[in-house]
Amino acid sequence: MMTSFLDFEKPVAAIQGRAADYRAAGDEAGAKHAEGAARRLLAETYARLTPWQKTQVARHPNRPHFGDMVKALVDDFTPLAGDRAFGEDFAIIGGLGRLRGSGTPVMVIGHEKGNDTTTRVKHNFGMGRPEGYRKAIRLIEMASRFNVPVITLVDTAGAFPGLDAEERGQAEAIARATEACLAAEVPVIAAITGEGGSGGAVALAAADRVIMFEHAVYAVISPEGCASILWRTADKANNHAPEAAEAMRVTAADLKKLGVIDTIVSEPLGGAHRDPSAAITSLSMALAAELTPLLAMDPVLLRRARRNKFVEMGRLA
Repeated sequence: MMTSFLDFEKPVAAIQGRAADYRAAGDEAGAKHAEGAARRLLAETYARLTPWQKTQVARHPNRPHFGDMVKALVDDFTPLAGDRAFGEDFAIIGGLGRLRGSGTPVMVIGHEKGNDTTTRVKHNFGMGRPEGYRKAIRLIEMASRFNVPVITLVDTAGAFPGLDAEERGQAEAIARATEACLAAEVPVIAAITGEGGSGGAVALAAADRVIMFEHAVYAVISPEGCASILWRTADKANNHAPEAAEAMRVTAADLKKLGVIDTIVSEPLGGAHRDPSAAITSLSMALAAELTPLLAMDPVLLRRARRNKFVEMGRLA
């Protein structure tokens, strides 16, 4: 049973609590009836989520993160550390392995948010510093040299905005990482698995194919950040975040219509945090389906098509 419910899920939590009470009292029939009611309400709730509610789901701490997905998706994963210039960044992880099922060698790179207080601090809540993006550049270039396709798993609120990151060239590192993705001579697939925030996400998502979990979000800025700019005060920013999320078109369905992403990956009922294994299985199938045709393409045509794809996104009608 879920122990961490979002605010809009509280009616579901109440019914599940009654189911637990029935079971504790020995009323199995009552428990099953309540569980069925909770499941129906959950389905109704998730069928009409607002963009702001989807943002909350995308940020749920129990969603599968990079480490969880790599364990299930990749065999013989070997982490590769360091940017060969400053140091190691634990917010962005990368390495070589073989895609489970097909055995295809892949370079996997992504944001790691961590699963508890200790690991979240270690991984800086998935907010990469310049050395993380420079490490990603190194690994993408290595993948091109050895003709290994690249898979990126994007889940970040954005690149780290601290003074130390700015001093070491955060903006330049993000721009170079975006350039490296566009210039890669091998297939690049990006999966938006949770929160795709700002340039910190785009730096790993300038890919041939961009796939996105059903309840993930992807935007140039967080709804709170957008609201703070438009309404100019922190208290109004929090109040207006739902309105900002609606206007920003942050959901997978909206982004698919706009041509920003290519494929929506379905999640289990109630979101990936309720059944991470099922969510990762859906992701695995989507990655395999996208990768097969890309592997057959000529590298020059592949890169040209990738660059044209992103140029067209910015073209005004």
